[in-house]
Amino acid sequence: MTWAFAGRALLAKMLGEFAYEGIISPVPAPTPAAGDAWTLTLDDGSSLGFRARRRSYGSWQVTPDTLTLTPAPPSTGSPTPAGGPTPAGSPTAFGDPYAFLIRARSLLGLDGATLGHLVRELSATLTADARIAHTALTADVLADLDYAELEGHQTGHPWLVLNKGRIGLSAADTASWAPEARTRQRLPWLAAHTSLAEYRGTAGLEDPARLYRAELDPVTRAAFDQALRDRGLDPSGYLYLPVHPWQWDEVVLPLFAPALASGALVPLPADPDVRLPQQSIRTFLNLTRPDRHSVKLPLSVFNTMVWRGLPSDLALAAPAVTSWIHSLRDADPFLRDECRVVLLGEVASVTVRHPVYEQLPEVPYQYKELLGAIWREPLTGHLAPGERARTLASLLHTDPRGRSFTAELVARSGLAPTVWLQRLFAALLPPLLRFLYRYGTVFSPHGENAIVIFDEQDVPVRLAVKDFVDDVNISREPLPEHASMPAEVRAALLTEPPAFLTQFIHSGLFIGVFRYLCALCEDRLGVPETEFWSLVRAEILRHQARFPELKERYELFDLLTERIDRLCLNRNRLHEDGYRDRPDRPHAVTHGTVPNPLYQP
Repeated sequence: MTWAFAGRALLAKMLGEFAYEGIISPVPAPTPAAGDAWTLTLDDGSSLGFRARRRSYGSWQVTPDTLTLTPAPPSTGSPTPAGGPTPAGSPTAFGDPYAFLIRARSLLGLDGATLGHLVRELSATLTADARIAHTALTADVLADLDYAELEGHQTGHPWLVLNKGRIGLSAADTASWAPEARTRQRLPWLAAHTSLAEYRGTAGLEDPARLYRAELDPVTRAAFDQALRDRGLDPSGYLYLPVHPWQWDEVVLPLFAPALASGALVPLPADPDVRLPQQSIRTFLNLTRPDRHSVKLPLSVFNTMVWRGLPSDLALAAPAVTSWIHSLRDADPFLRDECRVVLLGEVASVTVRHPVYEQLPEVPYQYKELLGAIWREPLTGHLAPGERARTLASLLHTDPRGRSFTAELVARSGLAPTVWLQRLFAALLPPLLRFLYRYGTVFSPHGENAIVIFDEQDVPVRLAVKDFVDDVNISREPLPEHASMPAEVRAALLTEPPAFLTQFIHSGLFIGVFRYLCALCEDRLGVPETEFWSLVRAEILRHQARFPELKERYELFDLLTERIDRLCLNRNRLHEDGYRDRPDRPHAVTHGTVPNPLYQP
C-alpha cells in the first residue's frame, strides 16, 4: 500500500512538473462539466486522465488519486459490431510511473540511453519515497525535532521529479548514508601531503593548526601525528581532512593509488564525533559537538542535476568568498542590525588535486572534484536563547494524515495565517533584496539553502543562508560596490546579466518554494493564492520604499515584470544534458516564459 501511494504521488508530480516545463501538453477533458479535468494521449493511443488545478507561474497541481487510464479505441478497419462503433474502454485507476514511461517515451522525446538511466533514477527515488512514507511522523512530532533531526524527514527537491536518484549508491550505501536513513556515523580522516593539498582559511583560521585545534581533541590530533611518524613521515608537511567512507572506497583507493603507495596520502582513523548527513547528502552536522563546524565532502554520486563532487577551484576560493560576503553584511547596518541575517560561512577548506586529471581539462568534470573538504560555520552559535531553526524546505512538508507542517507552526504561533505569512516574508525577503539591489549579488535561496529562524512561539523572525561558493552569483554589469571585490572572489563567482540575476530569487525562492507553499496555504490555511502573492509584493514594495535612493536598481533588477523566463530543471535531464559526461557542470535551461504573479498592471 505504501509503495502504491508513493508511486501515485510520484506520477502526479511527474505530470505536474513536466506540464509546467512544457515537456507534455495535457488538454481539457472532453466533458465540458469536468472543470479541472485533463487528459493526455499516450504513445499507444490510450488516454491518461487526471484532475489538476492551475497554479501560480502557470504550474500544475495534479491530484494523485484522480489518475485514470482509458485504453485506446479499436484501430480503424476493425469489424463494426451491431449497434454501432465500439467506444474506447472504460477508465481504470492508474498510478504506475514505470508504465507511464513505457507508454509515453516517444511523447516525452526520450532516447534509449536517457530512458535507461531514467528508470534507474526513478526506482531509487520511488524506493526512498516509500521508505520516507513508511517511517513518516506526524506534523506535531516533527515540529518538536531539532534542526539536524528534522532534515532526515524531508522528501527532497519539490521541483525535480527524480530528486533521489543517487546514481552510484547501492542499496546498502543508501541505508548508511542517505538523509532519510537517519544513520549517525563517524568519519575517517586522511593526511594529504602539501605537494597535493592546499589549505585556505578566513581571518583567524589562516593557520590550519587553529582549525584542527577547534575540530579535533588533543588525543585525536596526537594519534594522527603519530600515525604519520610511525611511517617515517613528518606531520608538518601534511594537511588533515575528513573523507566520506563511500568516497574512500569508490574513488580515493582506486584513483589515488599512486599517492597512497608513495605516502602522499595516508589513511587515518575516524575522529570520535558522531555526525548526520543533511539533505544535500555530502554535508554533515556534528551531533557530538554542535559547536564544531559542519563539513562538506565530495561524493562522486550523480544526483538531481550534477555529480556531487567538490570543484577544486571553488573549494579553494570558498573562504575568500565567505570573507567578502561577510564584509558586505558587517558594513551594512540594515543587514547587520535590523535583518540580523546569518551567513553560515565556509571558513576553511582543504583541496586535494589529482595529479593526472588536473592536467587534462577536457575530461569530465566529475574527475576534477574528487577529494577535499570545506568547513562551514555551525548554526548553533548564531541562535539566540529560545530561537530554533528549520530549513525553508520543511514548510512544504505534509504528514501522512494530510496535516501541513506549516499549518502546525501557524497554529502554535497563535497568529492568523496572513499575519504569520507576513512575518515569514519579512524575515526572508529584506536581506535577499538588500543583497540584490544594493550589491548586485544573489544567493540561491532554495529550500535547502535558506533556513528560517523562529522565536519560541514558532513565529519566523530572521533568515540564515548557506552554500556561498556554489550558489552566489553577481551582476555582469559593473557596479561601484564590486570595486573592492578581491580578484580571487571575482574569478570564483559566476556573473549573470541583471535581467537574469533576478531568476535566482524567482526560481530559487518564488517558483522553487513559494509556488508550492501558496497552494498549501490556500488549501490548508484558507489564504487565497492572490492574497499570498499580494503579501509577497507588498514586502518587496515596502523594502523599495525604505531605500528610495536605489530606484535605478529596482528597475535594473526588476522582480515585478509581467512575465519571466521559464527556468527548467527536469528538461536538463530529459532533453538537454541527459546522462552524458562533459568537461563543465551543466546549468538549468530556459524554455518560454510564464506569468509573474507579482505583476500588477
